Parts: sequence; C-alpha cells; structure tokens
Amino acid sequence: MGIKSTAARWFAKTEKRKIERWANNPIQSQAATFRYLCKNVSQTDFGKAHGVNKDTTPTEWSSLVPLVDYEDIAHWVEDIRKGKQNVLWPGKPLYFCKTSGTTSGTKYIPMTSEGLKAQTRAARSALLSYIDETGNSEFTSGKMIFLQGSPTLVKENGIGIGRLSGIVAHHVPSYLLKNRLPSWDTNCMEDWEAKVDAIVDETIGKDLRLISGIPPWVQMYFERLLAKTGKETVSEVFPNFSLFAHGGVNYEPYRPTMDNLIGKKVDSLETYPASEGFIAFQDSQHSDGMLLNLDGGIYYEFVPVDQIHSESPDRLSLSEVQVGVNYAIVLNTSSGLFGYVIGDTVKFTETEPYRLVVTGRIKHFISAFGEHVIGEEVDKAMAGVCKEFGIEISEFHVAPEVNPKDGLPYHEWFIEFDGEIGAGFTKALDAKMCELNTYYADLIEGSVLREIVITQVPRNSFNAYMASIGKLGGQNKLPRLSNDRKIADFLTSAKVH
Repeated sequence: MGIKSTAARWFAKTEKRKIERWANNPIQSQAATFRYLCKNVSQTDFGKAHGVNKDTTPTEWSSLVPLVDYEDIAHWVEDIRKGKQNVLWPGKPLYFCKTSGTTSGTKYIPMTSEGLKAQTRAARSALLSYIDETGNSEFTSGKMIFLQGSPTLVKENGIGIGRLSGIVAHHVPSYLLKNRLPSWDTNCMEDWEAKVDAIVDETIGKDLRLISGIPPWVQMYFERLLAKTGKETVSEVFPNFSLFAHGGVNYEPYRPTMDNLIGKKVDSLETYPASEGFIAFQDSQHSDGMLLNLDGGIYYEFVPVDQIHSESPDRLSLSEVQVGVNYAIVLNTSSGLFGYVIGDTVKFTETEPYRLVVTGRIKHFISAFGEHVIGEEVDKAMAGVCKEFGIEISEFHVAPEVNPKDGLPYHEWFIEFDGEIGAGFTKALDAKMCELNTYYADLIEGSVLREIVITQVPRNSFNAYMASIGKLGGQNKLPRLSNDRKIADFLTSAKVH
C-alpha cells in the first residue's frame, strides 16, 4: 500500500467522525446554519430590503423571504456584476457559476469563498466516506480522470466567471494534481467531440483508477476508448479501474450498458453537486439514497410538489418532511441565494439519517392529459424493462403526441438502440408505467390514451440534438421527458438521419 493510500485511510476515519457529528444531529445542524445565514444576510441589501435581522425565526423567514427563481434575483446579480458589494452576501462573491437559463438566458449564480469551501469539502467527504466504508484507497495512488467543462474563466470586476466544474478545477488539492487527467490544455478545449478524442489519446497507457463525470458523456468516452484500442472492455485498458463517481442524471438506465463496457464490477459513487450548492452525496454502498449535506452552509426548505405553483405553498423545514413524498427543494445558502427554487424534485428514503434521491425536475414532466408523469417514473420503467428483456439502451426521451394523424393520443418514447425492439418490450414498458403511475393507468383504461409508441432513432441522435443547442458534453444533461415536442420534433426531422 502506497503512502497516499495509507494516508487516505487515516483521513477517511477522521472525516467519518466529522460527518457523523452533523448527520446524527440534523435539526441542530440546520438551526446553527440558519442563525449563521441570518447574521450575515442582515448586513446585506437583500436582507435589509426584506426585513431580515440576526434574530429572525424560521417562521418569520418564510413570510419575509419569498420563493424565487433566477429571474426574480437577476437585478440583484446585475448590481454585483456592476461592482456593488454587500448585495446578497457581505462583500462580493469570488465567482459566478455560468449556467443556461430559460427566459433569462444565461444565469450567473454567485459563489462566495464560503460556498466554494463547502463545495470542495463535500466532494472530499464523499470520497473519504467511500474509502472508510470499503477500505478501497488504492485509487488514490493511480490516475484519476474528471470529464468536465472547460476551466477557462473570465474576470468581471474582480469576479471569475465560468462553469461550476471549471471553477472547481482551479481548487483541486495539490496532492491530487499529479494524479489528475486530462491535461490542463485538453481540459480547456471547448469542442466536446475533439476534447473526448484528445482525452482518449492522453489516457491510453495510463494507470487510470477513478473516473468521474455525467454517465452519457463517460459512456461516449468509453466507446471511443474501445474503438481506438481495439479492446473489448474498459477493464482491459485500465485493469486497476475501481471507482466511477457520477452525478447529474439517474444512473440506473445507464448501468447495464456501462457494466458491459467496463467488463467487471466497479463501485459507483453518486453525488449531487449544483452551481447553487453541494446538496448530497452517497455515503454508503449499501443505502438507498444520498446523505443530505448539512455541512454546506445551506438551510433547506421543502415544498410539496403539488403546491409549488400555488400562491401560499407550505415551506417545510427538515424536521417536517416525510419519507416517500415528492418535494421541490428550496435553498438558502452562504453564497447569497435565499428562498431559491433550483427546479429539482427530491424524495426522502429515510430520515435517520436524512437520505434522498432526485426524482426529476419541476419543468420536466408530462401532463398533457392530467397524467403527471415525472422523471423518476420513466427512469424506473425503462431500467426495469431493460433488465427484464436483457436490453441495453444508449439514451431515451419521452414526449406526448396530442394530435396524432389517426387513433388516440399517446406517449412517444424515443430510444437510441442498435438492435430491434419488439412488441413485447413495448407492452411491458406500458404496463410498467401503468403500475408506477395510477393517473396514466386510468387514462389507458379509460381509452383517453393508447399504449405507448416507441420510435427508434439512429446512434448519436441525442448527441446531435445537444450539439444543436450548444450543450454537448461537460455538465449538460438531456431532459428525459418533456410536456412539449421540441426535442421530439428534432429527433423526427431529417437532421439526425
């Protein structure tokens, strides 16, 4: 065992004790975070405008601070970009995380020094928790690859602007820099297709042991790696590869394909980082869900999904949530976001400690007929039926067809798959959806909808769509379902054939 590996195990035990202190005292941890936030926000323009002081209570907070999205805080952000200080947080942020917006276009999410420390601390906690539980620290002695966006930053009034993954790349601990791949120059490449090819060239022949990234882009890397080397599996190229760290999308629909590409059992480690804060990470290989990060300077609120668009929704504290209920997650952070609805929906799997799974996006659903289908349901249905039929799919997307040329309306599932999908698979997938969603089942039984329709699309169709909107690679994710046919129309056009 090398020096790094031995040291990692020692640090893992120390880190585990730290995690247990806040994980085993969740309500006290949240109370301390809330007091800390109130003390700081009371000194800002935002706090003064909303009547927040250091003695504000959580109940008062929910009446003083409204639920917001980016469009609601954009004018505060613009003040900061113009050089004003003490706007959302004392002083000014170190960075703006640049993300894609909706009606606002590009979003600039502030990240303070406190927020940055919380991001890096959570990433470290995730890895050290894994080491402490499994005893596998050997990956720290080999090479590690992080498939991410470009670390290139621009400066505006002393504030760095870039993608979250690019910002974090500037703060990799010195003891990991020699292990890290790809090279800085390759990481700065903006063309994702060329970047993946360059990463393949740089990593062949290296002792790669940990790979981190969003599953579809890691899958692309694996496929090009095997094409370049002529090997059957990734484990033939990297025999010491032992840990895959991932986040951003549900891994289960990708797992069969990834397992076959890798060629051996490799542990996976799920994380839930966002530009707004590092929300959760997998702390055990044997638990369902990720541990809610209560050491990240975030005070959490949870709104039942069916209330998120009402005028006066319930804003629940951590002590009020229930297992198995879908909530819209609301963040109040040490980077200056308050009452901020990030758009994700989550469901707690347990409360001792608090662990959760991401179930979808508020804006990613299908309810053209009142069926309320969410991301968690289509992911579960696809993963279950693929396992039953021994099928590996590359990617999929679901959209409603409200006005078909003939027959009843239906849900159309676009699937990227090399073989043939038979009628049995279609019927099983439809039956699984009926099992998971009673509203959908009622519509099928009542002949409002007919059985799903599967449309197979050529390989790289989804990559072509992502490229068409400038979101190929990096931390970008394809929406699994939509209440309109924007993606569906692209996939059925001649552009992908």
